[in-house]
Amino acid sequence: MERLTMKHLPLEERPRERLIHHGPENLSAAELIAIILRTGAAGRTALALAEELLVHFKDLRGVARASCAEIAKVKGIGMAKAVQIKSAFELGRRVLTSNPVQLPSIKGPQDVYDLLKASYQDLDREHFKVVHLNVKNQVLKVETTAIGILSSSPVHPREVFKEAVKMNSAGLILTHNHPSGDPTPSQDDLRLTKRLQEAGQILGIHVIDHIIFGDNRFVSLKEYGYLV
Repeated sequence: MERLTMKHLPLEERPRERLIHHGPENLSAAELIAIILRTGAAGRTALALAEELLVHFKDLRGVARASCAEIAKVKGIGMAKAVQIKSAFELGRRVLTSNPVQLPSIKGPQDVYDLLKASYQDLDREHFKVVHLNVKNQVLKVETTAIGILSSSPVHPREVFKEAVKMNSAGLILTHNHPSGDPTPSQDDLRLTKRLQEAGQILGIHVIDHIIFGDNRFVSLKEYGYLV
């Protein structure tokens, strides 16, 4: 039996041709994924595979949150195509967070949330990021200092403040995500915040806030009353 490919679709229905003539914003998520996949498998077109992938993980966010291994398990995908998909999502994430020249001044927790929400979206592990500020509360750098469950992979003050000393940061805003989607601080979060605040006091670097990211929401430990 002849293998089905995009060439079997009418020209006006092929995702690549539709993107060229109508622009990427007019394509469905399945069509965009099909372009990344390039080829189908086992008598199915790349578009059919893309649709099955979205159904399997419920929606586009589900695909974004899935690991390479999970994506590769979907029939017809395999590891090579899974890597292509994960690479595309990572490039999109980096585009949203890659221009430090345009990073705004920080006036409150909402500014930090707006700045980092794209980079924290759909992560399946805890990421600990530090926002470095100058004396005018302008962002100097956003640095990832740890990846993993904070209770099992403790964030060490040395790693947090090494770059701050080098850059002469006036203040730091600590941030991390809860993959569960619930940003309520844990006892580990509170203990870590206190430890880093005390280290900052010794070094003369103000730990301004610790913001925990959840699913489309956040908690500021400063507003929570834990940091002053």
